[in-house]
Amino acid sequence: MKIGFLGLGDMGQAIVPRFIAAGHTATGWNRTKEKATALLKLGMLWADSPREAARESDVVFSIVTDAAAVRSLALGEDGIIAGLRKDAVYLDMSTIDPDGSRAIAAEFAKAGLIMLDAPISGTTLTVGQGKASLMVGGDKAAFDRVLPILLAIGPNVTYIGAQGLAVQLKVALNMTLVIEVIGFCEGVALAEKGGVPREVAVDAMLKSVIASPVLHYRAPLILEGHLSDATYGNVNLQQKDMLLALDLGRKMGVPVPLGAAANEMLSACRGLGLAHHDFVAVYEVYRRLGGMSK
Repeated sequence: MKIGFLGLGDMGQAIVPRFIAAGHTATGWNRTKEKATALLKLGMLWADSPREAARESDVVFSIVTDAAAVRSLALGEDGIIAGLRKDAVYLDMSTIDPDGSRAIAAEFAKAGLIMLDAPISGTTLTVGQGKASLMVGGDKAAFDRVLPILLAIGPNVTYIGAQGLAVQLKVALNMTLVIEVIGFCEGVALAEKGGVPREVAVDAMLKSVIASPVLHYRAPLILEGHLSDATYGNVNLQQKDMLLALDLGRKMGVPVPLGAAANEMLSACRGLGLAHHDFVAVYEVYRRLGGMSK
């Protein structure tokens, strides 16, 4: 298949090679072409606009930061909607406001085109390992058509239901993930202040019933000297998703008190100048509040 991929940030850098390895032809676009250098060496083709990428593709993917960015590349004058063929499918993998996603999809529907919301759960590490999972919302027949392509990214692809429900679930999933990791940091800080060496506490917890995939790859980052600028998802990015969850809870009348508390810890990270780190930097907040470091 001919695949267009728009947004060649960290996740795009991990996903596109999987399409190429599966034998698909990939054409990429990014606001800055420099991001495409490594992928072009792998055999990815280049498009000068989202419209051009869509025109050359059977299936088009995008993964960018927020709804405004999706709207721009999807509906702009030189956007996907201007080049997508009637028999092609557009899938947005971004984690954005569900209502915003539905509004963009409605514009495609008016043009007789198909857009699916297809957020990905995982990091660059899990994508590279072939362990990422995808959730898809929208037209079921279109989902069935693109399923073989999605399986090139990861083995777990789930059809969630109507338009926007997949990204709605992704927002809920990301909120749960942040709460889980922050709860882990809180527990380790409590153990360390009580006299348990940090590395011992982390090792024991990862061997206990609370262990999970996300803790296994993120927990080591809280060990002394392991928290660097290299991240799976920095504080700002994770807080963007938490704010989506809080707003979704407000709109639907669903209380999310743990999400609100976790979001405050992310704000504390930013206040301490830790926003560029992976969000497990919240552990440093607990250490400082507990009098374990300056």
